[in-house]
Amino acid sequence: MSERSFLLEMNGIHKSFPGVHALDNVHLDLYPGEVHALLGENGAGKSTLIKVLGGIYTKDEGEILIDGKKVEINSVKDAEKYGISIIHQEIVLVPEMSISDNIFLGKEEGSSFMISRAAMEKKTQELLDSFNMGLKATQLVSSLNIAQQQMVEIIRSTFSEAKIIVMDEPTSSLSDKEVDALFNTIRDLKKQGIGIIYISHRMSELDQIADRVSVYRDGKYIATKTVKDTTVDELITLMVGRQMGNYYNRDYNECKETILEVRNLSNKNVHNVSFELKKGEILGFAGLVGAGRTETMRAIFGMDPKDSGEILIEGKPVNITSSKDALAAGIGLVPESRREEGIFPDQSIKFNETMKVLSEFIKNMRVDAKKETEIAQKYADELSVKAPGLYTLVGNLSGGNQQKVVIASWLAAKPKILIMDEPTRGIDIGAKAEIYAIMNELAKTGVSIIMVSSELPEVIGMSDRVVVMRSGEISAVLDRSEADQVTIMKNAVNI
Repeated sequence: MSERSFLLEMNGIHKSFPGVHALDNVHLDLYPGEVHALLGENGAGKSTLIKVLGGIYTKDEGEILIDGKKVEINSVKDAEKYGISIIHQEIVLVPEMSISDNIFLGKEEGSSFMISRAAMEKKTQELLDSFNMGLKATQLVSSLNIAQQQMVEIIRSTFSEAKIIVMDEPTSSLSDKEVDALFNTIRDLKKQGIGIIYISHRMSELDQIADRVSVYRDGKYIATKTVKDTTVDELITLMVGRQMGNYYNRDYNECKETILEVRNLSNKNVHNVSFELKKGEILGFAGLVGAGRTETMRAIFGMDPKDSGEILIEGKPVNITSSKDALAAGIGLVPESRREEGIFPDQSIKFNETMKVLSEFIKNMRVDAKKETEIAQKYADELSVKAPGLYTLVGNLSGGNQQKVVIASWLAAKPKILIMDEPTRGIDIGAKAEIYAIMNELAKTGVSIIMVSSELPEVIGMSDRVVVMRSGEISAVLDRSEADQVTIMKNAVNI
């Protein structure tokens, strides 16, 4: 590759926000037909760098060259003009439009007087079929689950005439089958000379798809390695600046007392789901995308209606028809989609962390601002939220710190039961270790945790028992001693 010319060069990039030097003399280059992976803990500067490339942020210093020519990218339109397409981790589709309309948004086919909807739907259907998605071009995006929406995002980007495609955690919500389809598409794009910048916290993906990998830490460029000439241990050490041991931090407790019973829970998505949760237990839920894990949690938490079934807490039946009922019953939910359902991104850390406990500092229409600050600071400190201060907007935090704020807001409410749906989705190895340590400490204090996860090592490493779901039903409940990857997958796919 060294004899080839770079498709993209970003040299000496600086970007500062109030109180934060987010990028400090950062470097990135990309060859045509290459997959260049970016690694680093949340807050390392990866997302800021990509937003500079995509015209969302304007750099303070440095230069950007495309095909050897210096360019200025001051807006998203500028980025598009230079053939840059970014697939963001957070979904940016229009929910009430069809898949076809989203794919062609801004690129509608036909004359200025008549859009050729039939032609657009035909092309969209061909794309969907090539990914074996089993979807119709006319379906509304709002009817799709997160994994399906992410695939539509990827298809929309690959359909554009981009020379440089950035993929930010593209596989975080995909099944193995969908990941295989994505990787095949990436290989096809490489053959066309398209350069791909690939951000992922799944280290196992690097050998499969990446050519080179660059590591960033604390807003600085650390190193670039050829994937075939490095190891996972070396990359992790570069990322965190230290050796990492086993980060599945568990002190297994003897869990005897039942705190939650779910009996024959059913609705349009799940069927006769029954299980028990013990006090101080971490109960893992495993299964393929679409197995019904998230739908089960939404029904328990009152976000989705249940057609039949019973929920008991400490042996007493409870009627939960809303999240307010769930909170009153002592249940918290860290949702799968934290940005849409877990945080108010345009509000401060302080606001987000205390919004569930307003009664603790608002009495007789008077706000005890000191008490509010004490609550917010307590949980920000306990969870090591990295930010300039409590008034930092949550939307400006890294994914790992956003997740800590979501958890902090529930800890302030002191739940007996905490449901955590994909608790480490899209966050780095160091932040994962911190989340695992938080979960371990909660379990030691008697909080009962239900953890939904698509990462089997995480399920196995953190759970006292594992519930496996398939097609909206429970297919197995495994003790920790029985829960290995082969056994879980056999129950997940009906082998």
